[in-house]
Amino acid sequence: MAYEFERTQRIAVLGGGPGGYEAALAGAQLGAEVTLIERAGVGGAAVLTDVVPSKSLIATAEASNAVKEAADLGVQFFAKGDSEKAVKPNVAINLAAVNKRLLGLAAQQSEDMRSNLIEAGVHLVQGEGRLDGPNAVIVSTAKGGTDFDRIEADTLVISVGASPRVLPTAVPDGERILTWTQLYHLQVVPEHLIVVGSGVTGAEFASAYRALGAKVTLISSRDQVLPGEDVDAASVIEKVFKRNGMKVMNKSRAESVVRDGDSVVATLTDGREVRGSHCLMAVGSVPNTLDLGLEDAGVQLSEGGHIRVNRVARTSMPNIYAAGDCTTFLPLASVASMQGRTAVFHAMGDVVNPPELRNVTSNIFTQPEIATVGWTEKEIEEGVVPGVVYKLPLASNPRAKMMGIRDGFVKLFASSGSGAIIGGVIVAPKASELIFPLALAIEHRLTVDQFAEAFPVYPSLSGSLTDAARAMHVVR
Repeated sequence: MAYEFERTQRIAVLGGGPGGYEAALAGAQLGAEVTLIERAGVGGAAVLTDVVPSKSLIATAEASNAVKEAADLGVQFFAKGDSEKAVKPNVAINLAAVNKRLLGLAAQQSEDMRSNLIEAGVHLVQGEGRLDGPNAVIVSTAKGGTDFDRIEADTLVISVGASPRVLPTAVPDGERILTWTQLYHLQVVPEHLIVVGSGVTGAEFASAYRALGAKVTLISSRDQVLPGEDVDAASVIEKVFKRNGMKVMNKSRAESVVRDGDSVVATLTDGREVRGSHCLMAVGSVPNTLDLGLEDAGVQLSEGGHIRVNRVARTSMPNIYAAGDCTTFLPLASVASMQGRTAVFHAMGDVVNPPELRNVTSNIFTQPEIATVGWTEKEIEEGVVPGVVYKLPLASNPRAKMMGIRDGFVKLFASSGSGAIIGGVIVAPKASELIFPLALAIEHRLTVDQFAEAFPVYPSLSGSLTDAARAMHVVR
């Protein structure tokens, strides 16, 4: 008697960033034969040159600030041999050691992820990949592209990420004019860092390098920094930037940046010049979708080159999915991970709960941080959704007083009728750790009264959340 066995589903994942990594793990978990192709290292840019190293650098900057501000809490430093004379700490930053550490952390995280994939049974291929029609990937496995592998698959997941946008009038040289992927090779803190671009990336690095001791000039083409964020939150960050000695040039657009010996010169569109020792170009990113054979395979792209996907990460081709910064979804590592899992679950017929992007938390790692979730105050003001807003300054919180926190707030948005929490903004140290309760409240449609019934620790910064919710009590 002959038996017929159903062939194991084959999944090929192009790109090993957060989206590709999670897609590969999900496929292996569901019993698929998974091959992951990655050119640099597992974790992709998010782990090797973006999220992990940048947030490690920011953690060092936060530690530096904590030492500098310790005197406000009554902590005194004394000159050696003279216990009667308190001195203000002069914090020195060994940037070479800092960068060595953070690149080591990134490499270790990449290796841990690689080990997880191997343990799960994922086949790893290092090389440059491109689609060969809708059911195969051709991989150049040797430097110079002399050896090729052709990997056939039933399902393809594209997770190739994005790269820093480069302006033809400000081409990075990796030494003085830099993208955010090139900062980690600096040996000393820049004497004067010019940051072009006041979006999330520009604001984060401007904040970090100012804390590390660099003179910083932030060139912003808009009315204020972080133009796409909550207006009140952006206002707090800009105020802190200026108070800390940063020069913020609003309504200023850089036309060109050129190197002049051991310095750089940024020329603005109005003719003004800004001279510094280094320049960070933070003017956005572009998806790594060029020359991947996507359009030949029938995959639709946006005008900017992003892969068009629906809520289950499916492209215009039924068997091809995409995840991460190369898609038209939110460019966040958490979203990429969710897309990767959702794509594979959908492709293999498992239960899928399409992510609601409005419920995704996001965070800006300035000092203080800005965390957001749900509907925005602007959308409420414009009548897109009916809601009420309550803002509570963080300075009124007892724990904030103890910690010497002067800046920040908690802002809640609730539905006008039901009192259900529909959004929120937190500006505070470690706002990234405080936003999660609001995300849960939104996901599970809790009202402000239900939220206020929870018991926060006293004293705690999280107590501001329940305080704000109590202030929004719905009279029945």
